[in-house]
Amino acid sequence: MTQFKRIAASDAHTLLDAGDTQVIDIRDPGSYAQGHIRHALYVDNSNVQQFVENAAREKPLLVCCYHGNSSQGAAQYFAEQGFQEVYSLDGGYEMWKVAYPQWCEQ
Repeated sequence: MTQFKRIAASDAHTLLDAGDTQVIDIRDPGSYAQGHIRHALYVDNSNVQQFVENAAREKPLLVCCYHGNSSQGAAQYFAEQGFQEVYSLDGGYEMWKVAYPQWCEQ
């Protein structure tokens, strides 16, 4: 059973605009350094446990990857760790940077 929701960039933008949403980026470090969604944290195998232990599980969590495929597995993982509202960004960062360049930072 899927415990996360896939979300379109437009809906994710609305969610982020409302505030209080955590964003994580699971792409490789070089891609993250070249650009990511504003305020996104870089999470990989080396720091995922620390993120899980310290993050607010009651706040919405948006998971971003390259194209929206890998983020689905990661989103499921976070849902299984007790995060209450988890989203996988459809189209990933590649779609986001085209639709919302003003929401990107390096």
